[in-house]
Amino acid sequence: MEQVYKPQEKGDGERLQKVLAQAGVASRRHSEQLILDGRVTVNGNTVSALGTKVTIQDDIKVDGHSIVRAEELHYYLLNKPVSVITSASDPQGRPTVVDLLNDVPVRIYPVGRLDYETSGLLVLTNDGELAHRLMHPTYGVEKTYRAWVQGPVGIKALESLRQGVLLDDGNTAPAQVERVSGVSSGTSLQSKGHHLEVLEVTIHEGRNRQIRRMFAAIGYPAVKLERIRFGSITLGTSLGVGDYRALTMDEIKDLRSNVGL
Repeated sequence: MEQVYKPQEKGDGERLQKVLAQAGVASRRHSEQLILDGRVTVNGNTVSALGTKVTIQDDIKVDGHSIVRAEELHYYLLNKPVSVITSASDPQGRPTVVDLLNDVPVRIYPVGRLDYETSGLLVLTNDGELAHRLMHPTYGVEKTYRAWVQGPVGIKALESLRQGVLLDDGNTAPAQVERVSGVSSGTSLQSKGHHLEVLEVTIHEGRNRQIRRMFAAIGYPAVKLERIRFGSITLGTSLGVGDYRALTMDEIKDLRSNVGL
């Protein structure tokens, strides 16, 4: 006869659906459905109650596979180079961002995407609930990009970005745009005949290749693009291209706070 797990007494542990979500199994709502469908066991016993609470000592499995507990969560910041795929794997054999973190002891995943020719700040983690919220449009997490564009850029073009640009998948939300002084426009780029201007653009949407498409739409193609901020996390100047570091506890707390966790 199949045994059913007896929930902990009130006040003990964390709700099982919350633990599943924090472990990246699924969203909290989907985790509740997994429980109702009888696909979750605790200490070898099937769970049937959504109010079930579990502790660190409990062995939790979904479809027979043990989960990674929140205590084993990892968070990293990578300064992504160009010509690297923002993916855990690539069928064409191109280098991926996960390849750059191959000595990290757990399986982690990129939060969102940077396109192949865009460099800069990328967060990678195995915290599924945080990753889901950071990418979900409901939370409006801001991203700031530094763009080297063929200029000089006219005032009307800047106002178009600030008001929203019509793309083939609809109007963009208004962006914050500032001209940047004191930042090199890149000798190698200038030598190719480009007259470049450096701008910083902040958006809260996450459409495919959105920044490049926005600049192309106003007639000033981006020659180089780098993400310098994601939510409360900034790239800074100490991390070399292709290098990574673990996020600090304060940075993790700030990111979680950004999305109501």
